[in-house]
Amino acid sequence: MDNLSDTLKKLKITAVDKTEDSLEGCLDCLLQALAQNNTETSEKIQASGILQLFASLLTPQSSCKAKVANIIAEVAKNEFMRIPCVDAGLISPLVQLLNSKDQEVLLQTGRALGNICYDSHSLQAQLINMGVIPTLVKLLGIHCQNAALTEMCLVAFGNLAELESSKEQFASTNIAEELVKLFKKQIEHDKREMIFEVLAPLAENDESMQKLFEGGKGSVFQRVLSWIPSNNHQLQLAGALAIANFARNDANCIHMVDNGIVEKLMDLLDRHVEDGNVTVQHAALSALRNLAIPVINKAKMLSAGVTEAVLKFLKSEMPPVQFKLLGTLRMLIDAQAEAAEQLGKNVKLVERLVEWCEAKDHAGVMGESNRLLSALIRHSKSKDVIKTIVQSGGIKHLVTMATSEHVIMQNEALVALALIAALELGTAEKDLESAKLVQILHRLLADERSAPEIKYNSMVLICALMGSECLHKEVQDLAFLDVVSKLRSHENKSVAQQASLTEQRLTVES
Repeated sequence: MDNLSDTLKKLKITAVDKTEDSLEGCLDCLLQALAQNNTETSEKIQASGILQLFASLLTPQSSCKAKVANIIAEVAKNEFMRIPCVDAGLISPLVQLLNSKDQEVLLQTGRALGNICYDSHSLQAQLINMGVIPTLVKLLGIHCQNAALTEMCLVAFGNLAELESSKEQFASTNIAEELVKLFKKQIEHDKREMIFEVLAPLAENDESMQKLFEGGKGSVFQRVLSWIPSNNHQLQLAGALAIANFARNDANCIHMVDNGIVEKLMDLLDRHVEDGNVTVQHAALSALRNLAIPVINKAKMLSAGVTEAVLKFLKSEMPPVQFKLLGTLRMLIDAQAEAAEQLGKNVKLVERLVEWCEAKDHAGVMGESNRLLSALIRHSKSKDVIKTIVQSGGIKHLVTMATSEHVIMQNEALVALALIAALELGTAEKDLESAKLVQILHRLLADERSAPEIKYNSMVLICALMGSECLHKEVQDLAFLDVVSKLRSHENKSVAQQASLTEQRLTVES
């Protein structure tokens, strides 16, 4: 390595004199030394102060700019060299070189910038501010035949697409079209994966996704459809994830359901019931859940047999799959009384929900199970469903749900409990009593932080509970009249009116 010290000394002199031949020779020696022992050579380069001279060798006129960029790319593989490269002012001249027409210069420059900014969001944000995204998109279009350059652009897009500030810049370019063109040409599976990884974060930007969707006629969308029936798990996964992303707005969802996507996803799920691939199950269920959001799709998906397909995964022990399964069923039965009744009378399902309501380690699964229990009652308004839930021990969970920190969940619980009290109070009174419902309602009404709709629904529920002797007694024992009469002057009109009605009811019943 002694001759490395000589090379570095010589390089310092020739870099200033810009003696072409000896400069090239020195740079070749450095590249060789880096290939043999990158870390040690990098340390010596840093100690020699030569990095400061590299900026002047990265000008468009310089004949050795590709080699210098290559050296920077190599040293920046070491984390300890990245900040020195930034301090030596190398980022700006490297960004300028992205306008070069020379493919080798472009490749080495891209590598150098990628390595310097690797894992640093602040440096990547700096590149975005310097406008590298439109430049790289243009390069991708011009040099799509060059595999190494294409890959360099894809890696860069993959890193930059994670930053929020990139979304706007990507949207202003024709990246979607360029990636699609590239996609059609790619035979290698790995490259397709790379393209897909870039498309996925961009997909969260509805504009770029719409460009790819093209009203369901887009070539990427068509290609994605062909992956779902494939035998390759990676492709199935990419396909299902893409559908879940395309299903971000109602128009896309309606179009896809009308064109048979549901059957394709159900076939895919069917192939993964026994010892299936969990990530594929999760992605396919995510897609179905999103597709079930528009009202017009619910009945179509129910008659296609989606609930039956989804229920096959009830025995899954994987929380991500359980979570999506619950979300899909909840979306499907929204305002669909018949489906809600059918599911609500399914003892196996209700028992599993009650079990999951106790999944303390998985807050998401626990929350969704509670919400589905409540939804089965709210949408079916069926005595049989309430009886099934009472028999399976679900009442206590709905009472606990009324104390949730999320107002929407509190509200769903109170509405379901009011239906139980109105339709099957006799069946449920013992469970409501042992779950301390009356005490909880007293707390909700007395608490100034309770939202108006919570106060309103709590009073409706109090009135409904008066039909039960034991619960009526509990209401009398707690001073409800004091709390309720205070609410008559509540700023919310509905709350004030309901307070007057509840007060009358309490007075008459006492």
